[in-house]
Amino acid sequence: MSNQVTVIEHPLIQHKLTLMRKNETSTAKFRTLLKEISLLLAYEVTRDLPLKTELIQTPIAAMQAPVLAPDKKLVIVAIQRAGQGILDGMLELIPSARVGHIGLYRDPKSLIPVEYYFKVPHDIDKRDILLVDPMLATGNSAIAAVERLKSTNPQSIKFVCLLAAPEGLEHFCSVHPDISVYTAAIDDKLDELGYIIPGLGDAGDRLFGTK
Repeated sequence: MSNQVTVIEHPLIQHKLTLMRKNETSTAKFRTLLKEISLLLAYEVTRDLPLKTELIQTPIAAMQAPVLAPDKKLVIVAIQRAGQGILDGMLELIPSARVGHIGLYRDPKSLIPVEYYFKVPHDIDKRDILLVDPMLATGNSAIAAVERLKSTNPQSIKFVCLLAAPEGLEHFCSVHPDISVYTAAIDDKLDELGYIIPGLGDAGDRLFGTK
């Protein structure tokens, strides 16, 4: 599992994550911090994007300059509803990316995800997917989302989150050993309700101010 999971330990990400964890952090501040962290996460997970060169003219001279290879097309797929917060930040850095949405809610008794919405670009089979959701808790939602996306035959899938629980990581990696996971932190454990400890509470509620 270690090679499959990357913990992004950039100091700015860790600092902002600590601010997000604080109980007293307001909805407005939480939303801003999530957007800022998401931009930084996007920077890290796109390190391997291929480049080509093209001839350009600077004010001084002509040169062969690096640009993104045109055949590397990205789509950011957000698991609703909290994934929207990460999506907004990533689009700041990658405005040309297409966007997809998967609507899932977690049954409170079984903790099994139930899909209620699915919309992705028509050419997703020619694209690389960044699947985003703030929390990887039990892993059930991420597993279901990846299974659904694999049915569309994309070029690749990476899963990006803020926090992960050891149990959820183990579960996800056992089901999808071919999918890379990027997270800002791996916390201690899950509680009996499937929440990450110490975590940061319900990311959706804190993002949208619904509780």
